[in-house]
Amino acid sequence: MEKNHLHYLEQLSEQYPTISKASAEIINLQAILNLPKGTEHFLSDIHGEYEAFSHVLKNGSGAVRKKIDDVFGRSLSEADKAVLATIIYYPREKIELVKKTEEDMDSWYKVTLYRLIEVCKTVSSKYTRSKVRKMLPPDFAYIIEELITEKPEVLNKEAYYDAIVDTIVNLGQTEEFILELATLIQHLAVDHLHIIGDIYDRGPGAHLIMDRLMKYHSLDIQWGNHDIIWMGAAVGQLACIATVIRNSIRYDNLDMIEEGYGINMLPLATFAMSTYADDPCDIFVFKQLGDATRTVSESSLIRKMHKAISIIRFKLEGQLIKKWPEYGMQDRLLLEKIDYEHGTIELDGEVYPLRDCNFPTVDPENPYQLTEEELAVMMRFRSSFLHCDKLQKHMRLMLKKGNMYKVYNGNLLYHGSVPLNEDGTFRKVNIYGTEYWGRELFDVLESYVRKAFFSTDMKEKEKGADLMWYIWTAPYSPLYGRKKMATFERYYIDCPDTWVEPKNCYYELINQPQIAEMILHEFGLYGKNIHIINGHVPVHRLKGESPVKCDGKVIIIDGGFSRTYRKRTGIAGYTLIFNSYGLTLTAHDPFESAETAVKDGVDIVSRREAVELVDRRILVGDTDVGKRMKERIRDLRDLISAYQEGALPELESSNYIVY
Repeated sequence: MEKNHLHYLEQLSEQYPTISKASAEIINLQAILNLPKGTEHFLSDIHGEYEAFSHVLKNGSGAVRKKIDDVFGRSLSEADKAVLATIIYYPREKIELVKKTEEDMDSWYKVTLYRLIEVCKTVSSKYTRSKVRKMLPPDFAYIIEELITEKPEVLNKEAYYDAIVDTIVNLGQTEEFILELATLIQHLAVDHLHIIGDIYDRGPGAHLIMDRLMKYHSLDIQWGNHDIIWMGAAVGQLACIATVIRNSIRYDNLDMIEEGYGINMLPLATFAMSTYADDPCDIFVFKQLGDATRTVSESSLIRKMHKAISIIRFKLEGQLIKKWPEYGMQDRLLLEKIDYEHGTIELDGEVYPLRDCNFPTVDPENPYQLTEEELAVMMRFRSSFLHCDKLQKHMRLMLKKGNMYKVYNGNLLYHGSVPLNEDGTFRKVNIYGTEYWGRELFDVLESYVRKAFFSTDMKEKEKGADLMWYIWTAPYSPLYGRKKMATFERYYIDCPDTWVEPKNCYYELINQPQIAEMILHEFGLYGKNIHIINGHVPVHRLKGESPVKCDGKVIIIDGGFSRTYRKRTGIAGYTLIFNSYGLTLTAHDPFESAETAVKDGVDIVSRREAVELVDRRILVGDTDVGKRMKERIRDLRDLISAYQEGALPELESSNYIVY
């Protein structure tokens, strides 16, 4: 036996000091390997739509309702099954509603408890008792375990369970017990959650989504470009801060910044009222994409703030492009292309009139320099973002659970794209003087993101912070993947042709099987039943576009969670379920409200768009976790051999030191 391996076994022996303990662990692991794999749930491009996100999370994209159907089949009516599903999704709210009409609550409690227990038995059946035990609520752990565990030694099971349920009801603990059971069912129905990017922007509840994810039992996050720009803001990068504020105003979400994160907008409001006092700030140029009702004066102030932060953003972006010429974005130095005297701009040899010609803070000789007042506003914001405890906690979750990409159980997850050349080869991208492509490009970008938060080298920290703006908007960023971000053109040029943001050729080439396989191989995936799963670009279902591409190797699950996309996509988002039977892609209709769901038992209407079933049921042993378990079993077998051959001494219980 090799010396290094023997040294490792010595360490392992501290955990398994005898042959019997090592054997017991092998038996335990071998049993787990033969269980069905847990259900994975994939969501993408949530964009702050908290209520819809929360509901999809609760119902597991139909996984919970399927379990109810499995348990009760035709023994319950569709109406009763809908009520039971609503109790699982919104237990407290549904109970309060039932109380208003139900005369015999004790009987209702008992019936509901029995039904929930049956569902809980089914969803827990694919897990070991040990894993289920870890997920049980502390206050009711013993009772729930008794109720969901078969007890062959109990002769009169009905009387045994009746006694437990009666005691719960008589002690007045039913509502809390139902609440805990409902939460447990949700957790057991979905073993692991994947968020494929873009939690932030557009919708009003990104901070609430992050609060929810902070408590979620098992998840990973692939960063989207809208997430990265918030991460940049959290480390104090000024262009990132200006961008997230501008986005929040544009999409009518200032409440999220002010109330959700406690960041005061007064410095910007004061500056905007002073600087743009006589500027009407054209309602069609600086409009908000929301339906909030405001007074005339409120709308006027918001437009002035919108214009003020937009100009600051364009200046700060120009500073970064000049600071880092290797970003290769000189064509986006737009403020210096303006003819301020004639109110025009020249782009690609064409001269366009500007819709707004009032630039009181722009010096044509030095257009990217902030005025003293603009700089003061941004430094106030920088301090607020750096010292916002809630935002910093959310970003720590992004760092702890997040990555640029993830390889998980045969699937490659990333938000946007892999930059490609037109001939299908990987695009080489210059990152601070060195060219990277393929997987290495993702890796180096992630390393710089982490440097922005953790590096003690101030230059590297600064490069990391600045690079987050690049990742947000650059043509060859894997998280953006378009030639330009045409924010300026949409504001100032009344020509839709200039608003077009051409996509990287990845989005055409990915339909070719050899390209998909090349990318999968680059990230270490080979064989059958492997997939690329990403979002970022909404699938236009109304135009007949399919989210499943390249003979099923590529699945794009951005179907328009954000309200602003729904008219174009025709749905309210795609989600994906990967369980022991295979993959199921689901399209969702818009979610009305939690109140309607509770009152009328209305679930999100979901339709299976595509299904990929496997030849045999997938077991834990077929997963990444299972592979690690098999390695553990091999090590434990080696440990047992070392004990039996005398290479290591077996420690009997009498040898333990008791402190």
